[in-house]
Amino acid sequence: MAVHLLGKLLRFSVPLMLSGILQLLFNAADIVVVGRFTGSEAMAAVGSTSALINLIINLFVGISVGANVVVARNYGARDYDGVHGAVHTSVLTALIGGVFLIFVGIALARPLLELMGTPDNVIDQSVLYMRIYFVGMPSFMLYNFGSAILRGIGDTKRPLYFLTLAGVINVFLNLFFVIVFHMGVAGVALATIISQTVSAILVLLCLMKMEGPCHLDFKHLKFHLNQLGQMLRIGLPAGLQGIVFSLSNVLIQSSVNSFGDVFMSGNAAASNLEGFVYVCLNAFHQSAVNFVGQNAGAKQYHRVRQTLWICLGCVTVVGL
Repeated sequence: MAVHLLGKLLRFSVPLMLSGILQLLFNAADIVVVGRFTGSEAMAAVGSTSALINLIINLFVGISVGANVVVARNYGARDYDGVHGAVHTSVLTALIGGVFLIFVGIALARPLLELMGTPDNVIDQSVLYMRIYFVGMPSFMLYNFGSAILRGIGDTKRPLYFLTLAGVINVFLNLFFVIVFHMGVAGVALATIISQTVSAILVLLCLMKMEGPCHLDFKHLKFHLNQLGQMLRIGLPAGLQGIVFSLSNVLIQSSVNSFGDVFMSGNAAASNLEGFVYVCLNAFHQSAVNFVGQNAGAKQYHRVRQTLWICLGCVTVVGL
């Protein structure tokens, strides 16, 4: 039984791991392109914003974890009305949250970067990058919440396919905007939001074409209060945990900023490599969330305990 469950967890986790690695490779491409073709200041400008961006968006990313759990639990319990309500509540939350984050990101970019001690020769490019990046927040949120829905019913492969296509587009547009049009950090940010829009459209089309409880119909978009309450009860603590984690990274980035743009660009390059370890471990976290949700919904509590111990074992081996 445990070996069978281990096989299922690995089949679920590996696409998640590959998705995270691909996302980091595409983010690394942003750093590589601006560093090679624009200079260390541009590289520092792009790299120094990551911790701050994560700090601002992590609350909604946490709520997407709540959406994942609610879909998984209702799906495991065969409560298809609950799944339907969670799907439409999640997509509406993503849309509203994404629009809200546009205004938050644009308004707070400069004051927060100044508070972090971003050097004068870098801050204008950092502000420009962040403001363009946050224009793409609705797409970013729709992809994250849409992927959470698909993971909730056990599908990690299609989000990987969508991310792969979007990532290839991102790399191509990075090179095109930076080398051909000499747009620097603006070109990298624009390439990112275009590729995010592609991934969001693909995941929405997938949900719209699906049959059954996960079918998305924009005419049915509304907040289902029961599902929204469950999402927030699970997602807000997860989001606040992410904020605390990001806050420590913001403080570290502030310290790095005090050494100037050369140190900032070196740290940006190193942080991308560090992220590969994190996404591999995070894949088992996401798997645990989904398997526990479905088995709790199906009242298979012995499998909940098995999932815990197997995921702890896997994450320890991969971490070592």
